[in-house]
Amino acid sequence: MRRLARLAARTPADRERYLDLLRALAIVLVVFGHWMIATIYYGPHGRPDGHSALPAIPWAYPLTWIVQVMPVFFLVGGYANAASLASQRARGGDATGWLLGRSARLLRPTTALVLVLAGSALIARLVGAEPGQVRTVVWFATVPLWFLAAYLAVVPLTPVMYALHRRFGLAVLAVLALLVALGDLGRAFGPADLALPNYLFGWLAIHQVGFAWYDARRGNCQPTGGFAWVRTRCLPMSRRAALLMIAGGLAVAVLLTGPGPYPVSMINVPGERLDNAAPPSVVLLAVATAQLGLILLLRDRAERWLHRSRPWQAVIGVNSVVLTVFLWHLSAVILLVGALDALGVLPTPAAGTGAWFAWRLPWLLMLSAVLAVLVTIFGPIEARTGRSTATRHQPTDPQSTSQHRPDSGQRHRMDQPPNSRQPEQRKGGADRPGGAGRSRRWAVARGATVVAGYAAVVYAMAANSVAAKTAPEPLGLPVAALVAYLVGAGALRLLRSGWGSRG
Repeated sequence: MRRLARLAARTPADRERYLDLLRALAIVLVVFGHWMIATIYYGPHGRPDGHSALPAIPWAYPLTWIVQVMPVFFLVGGYANAASLASQRARGGDATGWLLGRSARLLRPTTALVLVLAGSALIARLVGAEPGQVRTVVWFATVPLWFLAAYLAVVPLTPVMYALHRRFGLAVLAVLALLVALGDLGRAFGPADLALPNYLFGWLAIHQVGFAWYDARRGNCQPTGGFAWVRTRCLPMSRRAALLMIAGGLAVAVLLTGPGPYPVSMINVPGERLDNAAPPSVVLLAVATAQLGLILLLRDRAERWLHRSRPWQAVIGVNSVVLTVFLWHLSAVILLVGALDALGVLPTPAAGTGAWFAWRLPWLLMLSAVLAVLVTIFGPIEARTGRSTATRHQPTDPQSTSQHRPDSGQRHRMDQPPNSRQPEQRKGGADRPGGAGRSRRWAVARGATVVAGYAAVVYAMAANSVAAKTAPEPLGLPVAALVAYLVGAGALRLLRSGWGSRG
């Protein structure tokens, strides 16, 4: 608590604290949303299994317009990525070093989850557990990796997409939204594969909004050419603009889900023909627009509240382990269900019944306790990543905007660069015969390796997510996916350590 108090006291007055709060709230709502709609039952083999309760409570579908907050996470990510990339370049750094820094905070906690699950699966197989059953447990525990894969696919594109934003402004967002609409037409009329790029275009569109917020905060709002109202770089932040976003977003969403062909729920409902979030649809973009309007409407009040010490300390604390909370929240479900089943006291009320609703409160409380234990164990991996790299470099990682260097008098804001052990090339290399050519070749090879590392990690997460839930995988995860993840994450780790940068 004393450390949190010190960090809170040293936070500069002009910091955009609201974005830290939004990130924390987005992850907490995802966690409680998943827990809330989970229904546990005993399958045909007498083992606990689970499914979504949403089909049994259709009246709750409109509530998913509030609790589907992954757009908020990508919005905040866009702001933080633009801010840290701009600061990295202002210090003379390059995009490759920036990507390496981002990978540290994102992949270290994720690697812990992957290794623990693979090791646990191996132990379970050695003691006689069925491969299909092991895979089912690991599949459920790794559901969060699906969302993380989407974010990790967007991060390496940030330098290119931010350059496009600086050149064309909000016109880039309009083009991405149009591409999402074209993908939806493919889902409706075929071929359905036309919608697959929406996994990228949809989240990129929301990520671009974060760029526009960052430029508005910095006052970089000059038009970039003709049609200035489209090509401006800045997000309109006024109360009037916020109300128009709310009204326009809700109107479009209601029209497309009422008389239109889209489902009302923004979360997947088994049996529905379309899923608004996988891949993102134009309806999800409309709901995200309404959410953005509400966010902007509450911004001033929230900023004033966050300038109080205790609320800001709480936000700092949550953000220091926010990825750990997200990654392990479904593992908490597995541990609790396994413990209650072993004790013979696992309630399995039917979804939507009075008993099911009565069970929600103790269910959430017990899951919170289990997750608190997991965060206590694995949270330091994430927290140490921020603290150790902040010691090596003055700036802090915007992905963990709660970290501040205690002995630094500099002002830490969302626009500061990421944590990274960024290897520096020796300045004398270019002075030796052929040194400049070798430096250029190394820079190209280094950049290509970083991109390949990200691609391998994204492939691994996606491959695990689409693999059959009951596939007989000896380590719980597909072997190809596990190898790809370890190779990609390992390559990024080597480059962060400075490997190959000397001589």
